[in-house]
Amino acid sequence: MTRSEMEMAAKEDALREARPVVLTVAGFDPSSGAGMTADLKVFAAHRVYGVSAVTALTVQSTQGVRRVEPVDAGLLRETLACLAEDVVVAGVKIGMLATRANVGVVTEFLRTTGVPPGRVVLDPVVRSSSGKALLEEDGLKAMQQELLPLVGWVTPNLSELGVLTGMEVAGQEAVRDGARRLAELVRELGNPELNVVVTGGDAERPDDFLRTAEGEEQWFAGERVETRATHGTGCSFSSALLCRVVMGDGAAAAVAAAKQYVREAMEAAYPVGKGKGPLHHLYGLERDAGTN
Repeated sequence: MTRSEMEMAAKEDALREARPVVLTVAGFDPSSGAGMTADLKVFAAHRVYGVSAVTALTVQSTQGVRRVEPVDAGLLRETLACLAEDVVVAGVKIGMLATRANVGVVTEFLRTTGVPPGRVVLDPVVRSSSGKALLEEDGLKAMQQELLPLVGWVTPNLSELGVLTGMEVAGQEAVRDGARRLAELVRELGNPELNVVVTGGDAERPDDFLRTAEGEEQWFAGERVETRATHGTGCSFSSALLCRVVMGDGAAAAVAAAKQYVREAMEAAYPVGKGKGPLHHLYGLERDAGTN
C-alpha cells in the first residue's frame, strides 16, 4: 500500500468513527410516521448514517393500519447479508418483524454479524395503536425465546410488557415488577445483559422506567404533550435510544436524551393527515439552520 493509500484509509477510518452506520430492521409505513422511514429520520437527526431492511409492507396512514404484507424471509436474509458485506454496522434497531420466519432471520443475523448486544435495541412491536396485529403468534414466541437473548435493550410499552411477561401491568409497582420479571426470564435464557426500558406513553402519566442489566432502577418523569402528533412515538424513542448508545451515552443518559428528543419532536410537530400525525423528527436540523 502506498503512502497516499494509507492516508486515505486512515481518513476513511476516522470518518467511519465519526459517522457510524446504524441499521433499522422494521416495517414500511407509507405515511412515514413510524417504522423504517421514521427510524431513518431519527438517525439523520442524530447525525448517524442509517441503512434499512424492510420486514413488511403496510397499507396505512395517520388514521391507522389497513393491511400488512410481510416481506419474504429469503429477501430479508439477502438484504441483511448484502448490507453486512458492505458496511460496518455499529448498531441495530429492530421493530416490526411480522412473521416467525423473519424473527428467525434476524436472530441468525445477530448471531453471525458480530454487532455487540449492547448496541442492539428491540422495540417489541406486537400490534398497532389502532389494534392491527403486527406479529404472528408463533413469531411472538420466537421473539421471547430466541431473539431477546441476543439483544441488550428492549423498549416495551405497558401492553407489550404485559404480553412479554404474561402479567397485568397497571400502575408503577406493576411496571417495576414486570421489568424485573422480563429481565429474569431473559437471564434464564442465557442473557444477563438486558436493559429494560418501559415506555409510559400509553399511561395517564408518560413516565418511563429503566432497569439496567446491573439491576439499577430509575424513573424518568414525563409530562403529557397536548398534540395529535403521537404516531410512531415508540419507534422514534427506540431509534433515538440506539443513537445515544452508539454515541457513547451511559444507560440513564441515553434514556433521558431519547425521551427528551421525542418530547421536543412532538412539540415541534405540524399537522399532517386526518388522524394521529407524525412527530417532526428533523426539528433540530431546521433549528440549526435558523428556519421554522
